[in-house]
Amino acid sequence: MSAGTAIRARAAEPIRLLDEDGRIVETDENAEHHALAAQLSTDDRLAMHREMVATRAFDIEAGNLQRQGKLGLWVPSLGQEGGQVGAAWATRPQDTIFPSYREHLIALHRGVEMLQILDIFRGARHGGWDPLETQGMRIYSLVIGTHALHATGYAMGVRLDGRCGTGDAEADEAVVAFYGDGAASQGDASEGLVFAASYEAPVVFFVQNNKWAISVPSSRQSRFPLHERARGFGLDAAWVDGNDPLASFAVTRRMLDAARQGRPGYVEADTYRMGAHTTSDDPTRYRDDAEVEAWRRRDPIARMAAHLRELGVDDAALAAIGEEATEAAADVRRRMLAAGGPASDDIFDHVYSEPHPLMVEQKRALGEFEASFGDER
Repeated sequence: MSAGTAIRARAAEPIRLLDEDGRIVETDENAEHHALAAQLSTDDRLAMHREMVATRAFDIEAGNLQRQGKLGLWVPSLGQEGGQVGAAWATRPQDTIFPSYREHLIALHRGVEMLQILDIFRGARHGGWDPLETQGMRIYSLVIGTHALHATGYAMGVRLDGRCGTGDAEADEAVVAFYGDGAASQGDASEGLVFAASYEAPVVFFVQNNKWAISVPSSRQSRFPLHERARGFGLDAAWVDGNDPLASFAVTRRMLDAARQGRPGYVEADTYRMGAHTTSDDPTRYRDDAEVEAWRRRDPIARMAAHLRELGVDDAALAAIGEEATEAAADVRRRMLAAGGPASDDIFDHVYSEPHPLMVEQKRALGEFEASFGDER
Protein backbone atom coordinates (compact mmCIF):
# COMPACT_ATOMS: atom_id res chain seq x y z
CA MET A 1 0.00 0.00 0.00
CA SER A 2 1.11 3.54 -0.60
CA ALA A 3 2.64 5.34 2.34
CA GLY A 4 1.49 8.70 1.02
CA THR A 5 -1.83 10.45 0.78
CA ALA A 6 -2.78 12.59 -2.19
CA ILE A 7 -3.67 16.12 -1.11
CA ARG A 8 -5.65 18.02 -3.73
CA ALA A 9 -5.79 21.76 -4.19
CA ARG A 10 -8.68 23.68 -2.67
CA ALA A 11 -11.73 23.84 -4.95
CA ALA A 12 -13.68 27.05 -5.52
CA GLU A 13 -16.88 25.14 -6.37
CA PRO A 14 -18.11 21.64 -5.61
CA ILE A 15 -17.52 19.05 -8.30
CA ARG A 16 -20.58 19.04 -10.56
CA LEU A 17 -21.43 17.06 -13.71
CA LEU A 18 -25.09 18.07 -14.04
CA ASP A 19 -26.43 21.57 -13.56
CA GLU A 20 -29.71 22.33 -11.82
CA ASP A 21 -31.60 21.80 -15.08
CA GLY A 22 -30.05 18.41 -15.74
CA ARG A 23 -27.66 19.59 -18.44
CA ILE A 24 -24.12 18.23 -18.66
CA VAL A 25 -21.44 20.53 -17.21
CA GLU A 26 -18.09 20.06 -18.91
CA THR A 27 -14.92 21.73 -17.68
CA ASP A 28 -11.26 20.82 -17.67
CA GLU A 29 -11.51 20.26 -13.93
CA ASN A 30 -14.28 17.64 -14.06
CA ALA A 31 -13.04 15.64 -17.08
CA GLU A 32 -11.73 12.85 -14.85
CA HIS A 33 -15.09 12.50 -13.17
CA HIS A 34 -17.02 12.56 -16.44
CA ALA A 35 -14.89 9.60 -17.52
CA LEU A 36 -15.91 7.72 -14.38
CA ALA A 37 -19.57 8.65 -14.77
CA ALA A 38 -19.41 7.23 -18.30
CA GLN A 39 -19.40 3.80 -16.62
CA LEU A 40 -23.12 4.36 -16.00
CA SER A 41 -25.32 3.40 -18.95
CA THR A 42 -28.68 5.02 -19.62
CA ASP A 43 -30.31 1.98 -18.01
CA ASP A 44 -28.11 2.47 -14.94
CA ARG A 45 -29.14 6.10 -14.70
CA LEU A 46 -32.78 5.18 -15.07
CA ALA A 47 -32.36 2.63 -12.26
CA MET A 48 -30.74 5.30 -10.07
CA HIS A 49 -33.70 7.58 -10.73
CA ARG A 50 -36.08 4.75 -9.83
CA GLU A 51 -34.30 4.26 -6.50
CA MET A 52 -34.54 7.98 -5.69
CA VAL A 53 -38.24 8.15 -6.52
CA ALA A 54 -39.01 4.95 -4.60
CA THR A 55 -37.09 6.15 -1.55
CA ARG A 56 -38.89 9.49 -1.51
CA ALA A 57 -42.33 7.88 -1.78
CA PHE A 58 -41.41 5.50 1.04
CA ASP A 59 -40.01 8.39 3.08
CA ILE A 60 -43.21 10.44 2.76
CA GLU A 61 -45.38 7.44 3.65
CA ALA A 62 -43.25 6.75 6.72
CA GLY A 63 -43.69 10.37 7.83
CA ASN A 64 -47.46 9.96 7.46
CA LEU A 65 -47.38 6.78 9.53
CA GLN A 66 -45.53 8.57 12.31
CA ARG A 67 -48.04 11.43 12.33
CA GLN A 68 -50.80 8.85 12.62
CA GLY A 69 -49.17 7.30 15.69
CA LYS A 70 -47.88 4.15 13.99
CA LEU A 71 -44.18 4.97 14.37
CA GLY A 72 -42.46 6.37 17.43
CA LEU A 73 -40.19 8.56 15.29
CA TRP A 74 -39.17 9.05 11.68
CA VAL A 75 -35.99 10.52 10.21
CA PRO A 76 -36.67 11.91 6.71
CA SER A 77 -34.07 12.07 3.94
CA LEU A 78 -36.01 14.28 1.51
CA GLY A 79 -33.63 16.27 -0.66
CA GLN A 80 -30.61 14.07 0.03
CA GLU A 81 -31.42 11.25 -2.39
CA GLY A 82 -28.98 12.45 -5.08
CA GLY A 83 -25.82 12.12 -3.02
CA GLN A 84 -26.98 8.86 -1.53
CA VAL A 85 -27.82 7.16 -4.83
CA GLY A 86 -24.51 8.18 -6.36
CA ALA A 87 -22.56 6.87 -3.39
CA ALA A 88 -24.62 3.67 -3.29
CA TRP A 89 -23.84 2.91 -6.93
CA ALA A 90 -20.17 3.76 -6.36
CA THR A 91 -19.74 0.97 -3.83
CA ARG A 92 -18.83 -2.53 -4.91
CA PRO A 93 -20.51 -5.74 -3.66
CA GLN A 94 -17.63 -6.60 -1.29
CA ASP A 95 -17.73 -3.23 0.48
CA THR A 96 -19.00 -2.66 4.02
CA ILE A 97 -21.22 0.31 4.89
CA PHE A 98 -21.71 1.98 8.25
CA PRO A 99 -24.78 4.28 8.08
CA SER A 100 -26.16 6.75 10.57
CA TYR A 101 -29.99 6.84 10.58
CA ARG A 102 -30.94 8.80 7.46
CA GLU A 103 -29.44 6.55 4.77
CA HIS A 104 -32.69 4.96 3.64
CA LEU A 105 -31.74 4.84 -0.03
CA ILE A 106 -28.37 3.26 0.77
CA ALA A 107 -30.10 0.61 2.86
CA LEU A 108 -32.68 -0.20 0.18
CA HIS A 109 -29.97 -0.34 -2.49
CA ARG A 110 -28.05 -2.95 -0.49
CA GLY A 111 -31.08 -5.16 0.01
CA VAL A 112 -32.68 -4.01 3.26
CA GLU A 113 -36.48 -4.23 3.03
CA MET A 114 -38.66 -1.17 3.61
CA LEU A 115 -40.48 -2.97 6.41
CA GLN A 116 -37.17 -3.73 8.12
CA ILE A 117 -36.41 0.00 8.25
CA LEU A 118 -39.87 0.83 9.58
CA ASP A 119 -39.56 -1.88 12.23
CA ILE A 120 -36.70 0.05 13.82
CA PHE A 121 -38.81 3.18 14.19
CA ARG A 122 -41.89 1.36 15.46
CA GLY A 123 -39.89 -0.53 18.07
CA ALA A 124 -40.41 -3.94 16.51
CA ARG A 125 -36.73 -4.80 16.16
CA HIS A 126 -33.98 -5.07 18.73
CA GLY A 127 -31.38 -3.41 16.51
CA GLY A 128 -31.88 -3.90 12.80
CA TRP A 129 -30.88 -6.59 10.31
CA ASP A 130 -28.15 -9.12 9.64
CA PRO A 131 -25.36 -7.50 7.57
CA LEU A 132 -24.59 -10.91 6.07
CA GLU A 133 -27.98 -10.71 4.37
CA THR A 134 -27.73 -7.07 3.27
CA GLN A 135 -24.45 -6.92 1.33
CA GLY A 136 -22.46 -5.57 4.26
CA MET A 137 -24.99 -2.87 5.16
CA ARG A 138 -24.56 -2.47 8.91
CA ILE A 139 -27.43 -1.47 11.16
CA TYR A 140 -28.42 2.16 11.71
CA SER A 141 -26.46 4.07 14.34
CA LEU A 142 -28.74 6.33 16.34
CA VAL A 143 -25.94 7.64 18.57
CA ILE A 144 -24.41 10.58 16.75
CA GLY A 145 -20.96 9.95 15.30
CA THR A 146 -20.03 6.74 17.10
CA HIS A 147 -20.07 4.66 13.92
CA ALA A 148 -17.22 6.75 12.48
CA LEU A 149 -15.01 4.85 14.91
CA HIS A 150 -16.74 1.54 14.18
CA ALA A 151 -16.11 2.01 10.46
CA THR A 152 -12.48 3.00 10.99
CA GLY A 153 -11.77 0.08 13.28
CA TYR A 154 -13.40 -2.32 10.87
CA ALA A 155 -11.38 -0.87 8.00
CA MET A 156 -8.17 -1.29 10.01
CA GLY A 157 -9.13 -4.94 10.41
CA VAL A 158 -9.72 -5.26 6.66
CA ARG A 159 -6.17 -4.08 6.07
CA LEU A 160 -4.66 -6.31 8.75
CA ASP A 161 -6.53 -9.29 7.28
CA GLY A 162 -5.07 -8.55 3.83
CA ARG A 163 -8.48 -8.02 2.21
CA CYS A 164 -7.31 -4.88 0.37
CA GLY A 165 -4.24 -3.47 -1.32
CA THR A 166 -3.87 -6.09 -4.07
CA GLY A 167 -4.67 -3.62 -6.84
CA ASP A 168 -7.79 -5.53 -7.87
CA ALA A 169 -10.74 -3.16 -7.37
CA GLU A 170 -13.18 -6.01 -8.02
CA ALA A 171 -11.84 -7.94 -5.03
CA ASP A 172 -10.31 -5.46 -2.59
CA GLU A 173 -12.69 -4.36 0.16
CA ALA A 174 -13.37 -0.78 1.20
CA VAL A 175 -15.52 0.71 3.95
CA VAL A 176 -17.85 3.72 3.85
CA ALA A 177 -19.12 5.69 6.85
CA PHE A 178 -22.10 7.98 6.23
CA TYR A 179 -22.90 10.85 8.56
CA GLY A 180 -23.95 14.48 8.54
CA ASP A 181 -22.38 17.85 9.23
CA GLY A 182 -23.64 17.74 12.82
CA ALA A 183 -21.87 14.43 13.48
CA ALA A 184 -18.71 15.93 11.99
CA SER A 185 -18.57 18.14 15.10
CA GLN A 186 -18.43 15.09 17.38
CA GLY A 187 -15.11 14.00 18.81
CA ASP A 188 -15.66 10.45 17.55
CA ALA A 189 -15.67 11.69 13.94
CA SER A 190 -12.33 13.44 14.37
CA GLU A 191 -10.82 10.44 16.11
CA GLY A 192 -11.92 8.30 13.17
CA LEU A 193 -9.99 10.58 10.82
CA VAL A 194 -6.87 10.35 12.99
CA PHE A 195 -6.83 6.55 13.00
CA ALA A 196 -7.84 6.24 9.34
CA ALA A 197 -4.94 8.41 8.22
CA SER A 198 -2.42 6.95 10.64
CA TYR A 199 -3.16 3.33 9.69
CA GLU A 200 -3.96 4.02 6.01
CA ALA A 201 -7.25 2.26 6.52
CA PRO A 202 -9.40 1.52 3.44
CA VAL A 203 -12.24 3.82 4.50
CA VAL A 204 -14.12 6.75 2.98
CA PHE A 205 -16.13 9.16 5.13
CA PHE A 206 -19.15 10.39 3.15
CA VAL A 207 -20.43 13.49 4.94
CA GLN A 208 -23.81 14.83 3.86
CA ASN A 209 -23.62 18.50 4.69
CA ASN A 210 -27.36 19.24 4.72
CA LYS A 211 -26.72 22.65 6.32
CA TRP A 212 -28.47 22.02 9.65
CA ALA A 213 -27.58 19.86 12.65
CA ILE A 214 -31.09 20.10 14.06
CA SER A 215 -31.23 23.87 14.67
CA VAL A 216 -27.53 24.74 14.42
CA PRO A 217 -26.33 25.74 10.93
CA SER A 218 -23.19 24.16 9.54
CA SER A 219 -21.70 27.64 9.18
CA ARG A 220 -21.65 27.91 12.96
CA GLN A 221 -20.29 24.41 13.53
CA SER A 222 -17.22 24.98 11.39
CA ARG A 223 -15.62 28.24 10.23
CA PHE A 224 -13.69 26.19 7.68
CA PRO A 225 -15.12 23.82 5.01
CA LEU A 226 -15.46 20.27 6.27
CA HIS A 227 -13.51 18.76 3.36
CA GLU A 228 -10.64 21.17 4.06
CA ARG A 229 -10.69 20.09 7.68
CA ALA A 230 -10.30 16.48 6.58
CA ARG A 231 -7.21 17.40 4.56
CA GLY A 232 -5.71 18.68 7.77
CA PHE A 233 -5.91 15.15 9.15
CA GLY A 234 -4.06 13.84 6.10
CA LEU A 235 -6.94 12.43 4.07
CA ASP A 236 -7.63 12.94 0.40
CA ALA A 237 -10.81 15.02 0.32
CA ALA A 238 -13.36 16.20 -2.21
CA TRP A 239 -16.29 18.61 -2.25
CA VAL A 240 -19.13 17.42 -4.46
CA ASP A 241 -22.58 18.70 -5.41
CA GLY A 242 -24.65 16.35 -3.28
CA ASN A 243 -27.74 16.90 -5.43
CA ASP A 244 -25.92 15.64 -8.52
CA PRO A 245 -26.13 11.82 -8.65
CA LEU A 246 -23.52 11.51 -11.39
CA ALA A 247 -20.94 13.64 -9.59
CA SER A 248 -21.59 11.79 -6.34
CA PHE A 249 -21.04 8.48 -8.11
CA ALA A 250 -17.85 9.53 -9.84
CA VAL A 251 -16.21 11.15 -6.82
CA THR A 252 -17.13 8.35 -4.44
CA ARG A 253 -16.01 5.64 -6.89
CA ARG A 254 -12.64 7.38 -7.24
CA MET A 255 -12.28 7.75 -3.49
CA LEU A 256 -13.27 4.17 -2.74
CA ASP A 257 -10.88 2.68 -5.27
CA ALA A 258 -8.07 4.82 -3.82
CA ALA A 259 -9.03 3.70 -0.31
CA ARG A 260 -8.64 0.07 -1.38
CA GLN A 261 -4.96 0.90 -1.88
CA GLY A 262 -4.48 2.49 1.53
CA ARG A 263 -5.48 6.10 0.78
CA PRO A 264 -8.46 6.91 3.02
CA GLY A 265 -10.80 9.59 1.72
CA TYR A 266 -13.41 12.11 2.70
CA VAL A 267 -16.35 13.32 0.59
CA GLU A 268 -18.32 16.38 1.61
CA ALA A 269 -21.63 16.31 -0.26
CA ASP A 270 -23.19 19.75 -0.55
CA THR A 271 -26.92 19.13 -0.08
CA TYR A 272 -29.92 20.23 1.95
CA ARG A 273 -32.38 18.66 4.36
CA MET A 274 -35.74 19.65 2.86
CA GLY A 275 -37.74 18.31 5.78
CA ALA A 276 -37.36 18.26 9.54
CA HIS A 277 -34.38 16.75 11.32
CA THR A 278 -36.83 14.18 12.66
CA THR A 279 -40.58 14.19 13.13
CA SER A 280 -40.03 15.65 16.61
CA ASP A 281 -38.48 18.78 15.07
CA ASP A 282 -40.06 21.97 13.71
CA PRO A 283 -37.62 23.50 11.17
CA THR A 284 -39.79 26.60 10.67
CA ARG A 285 -38.51 27.84 14.03
CA TYR A 286 -34.92 28.22 12.84
CA ARG A 287 -34.79 28.59 9.03
CA ASP A 288 -36.64 30.77 6.58
CA ASP A 289 -38.84 29.82 3.64
CA ALA A 290 -36.63 31.56 1.09
CA GLU A 291 -33.72 29.27 1.92
CA VAL A 292 -35.89 26.17 1.61
CA GLU A 293 -37.36 27.34 -1.70
CA ALA A 294 -33.92 28.06 -3.15
CA TRP A 295 -32.87 24.48 -2.44
CA ARG A 296 -36.17 23.09 -3.69
CA ARG A 297 -35.19 24.34 -7.14
CA ARG A 298 -32.10 22.10 -6.90
CA ASP A 299 -34.13 18.92 -6.30
CA PRO A 300 -31.96 15.92 -7.27
CA ILE A 301 -34.93 13.91 -8.56
CA ALA A 302 -36.08 16.67 -10.89
CA ARG A 303 -32.47 17.15 -12.03
CA MET A 304 -32.03 13.47 -12.86
CA ALA A 305 -35.40 13.34 -14.64
CA ALA A 306 -34.36 16.27 -16.85
CA HIS A 307 -31.07 14.53 -17.61
CA LEU A 308 -32.88 11.33 -18.57
CA ARG A 309 -35.14 13.25 -20.94
CA GLU A 310 -32.00 14.58 -22.61
CA LEU A 311 -30.91 10.95 -23.04
CA GLY A 312 -34.19 10.06 -24.75
CA VAL A 313 -36.25 8.65 -21.87
CA ASP A 314 -39.86 9.68 -22.40
CA ASP A 315 -42.30 11.11 -19.86
CA ALA A 316 -44.40 7.94 -19.90
CA ALA A 317 -41.46 5.90 -18.56
CA LEU A 318 -40.79 8.47 -15.85
CA ALA A 319 -44.48 8.55 -14.90
CA ALA A 320 -44.52 4.76 -14.64
CA ILE A 321 -41.63 4.93 -12.17
CA GLY A 322 -43.63 7.37 -10.05
CA GLU A 323 -46.68 5.12 -10.06
CA GLU A 324 -44.56 2.10 -9.17
CA ALA A 325 -43.05 3.99 -6.22
CA THR A 326 -46.45 5.12 -4.96
CA GLU A 327 -47.74 1.55 -5.03
CA ALA A 328 -44.64 0.22 -3.26
CA ALA A 329 -45.08 2.79 -0.48
CA ALA A 330 -48.77 1.93 -0.13
CA ASP A 331 -47.88 -1.76 -0.01
CA VAL A 332 -45.36 -1.35 2.78
CA ARG A 333 -47.94 0.67 4.71
CA ARG A 334 -50.45 -2.18 4.40
CA ARG A 335 -47.89 -4.75 5.43
CA MET A 336 -46.70 -2.74 8.41
CA LEU A 337 -50.21 -2.18 9.71
CA ALA A 338 -50.87 -5.91 9.44
CA ALA A 339 -47.57 -6.94 11.02
CA GLY A 340 -47.29 -7.90 14.63
CA GLY A 341 -44.40 -7.23 16.96
CA PRO A 342 -41.67 -9.56 18.21
CA ALA A 343 -42.06 -11.57 21.38
CA SER A 344 -40.75 -9.61 24.35
CA ASP A 345 -38.08 -12.23 25.06
CA ASP A 346 -36.59 -12.26 21.54
CA ILE A 347 -33.94 -9.81 22.66
CA PHE A 348 -32.15 -12.54 24.62
CA ASP A 349 -31.67 -14.66 21.49
CA HIS A 350 -29.43 -12.14 19.75
CA VAL A 351 -26.93 -11.06 22.41
CA TYR A 352 -24.48 -13.91 21.71
CA SER A 353 -23.96 -15.97 18.57
CA GLU A 354 -24.23 -19.17 20.63
CA PRO A 355 -26.54 -20.04 23.56
CA HIS A 356 -25.34 -18.46 26.79
CA PRO A 357 -26.45 -19.64 30.25
CA LEU A 358 -26.94 -16.09 31.56
CA MET A 359 -29.25 -15.22 28.67
CA VAL A 360 -31.14 -18.49 29.09
CA GLU A 361 -31.73 -17.67 32.75
CA GLN A 362 -32.83 -14.10 32.04
CA LYS A 363 -35.23 -15.28 29.36
CA ARG A 364 -36.72 -17.83 31.78
CA ALA A 365 -37.08 -15.19 34.51
CA LEU A 366 -38.87 -12.78 32.18
CA GLY A 367 -41.22 -15.57 31.08
CA GLU A 368 -42.14 -16.31 34.68
CA PHE A 369 -42.63 -12.63 35.45
CA GLU A 370 -44.94 -12.08 32.48
CA ALA A 371 -46.87 -15.26 33.26
CA SER A 372 -47.53 -13.95 36.79
CA PHE A 373 -49.88 -11.32 35.32
CA GLY A 374 -52.18 -13.99 33.90
CA ASP A 375 -54.93 -12.46 31.76
CA GLU A 376 -54.26 -8.94 33.05
CA ARG A 377 -51.68 -8.28 30.29
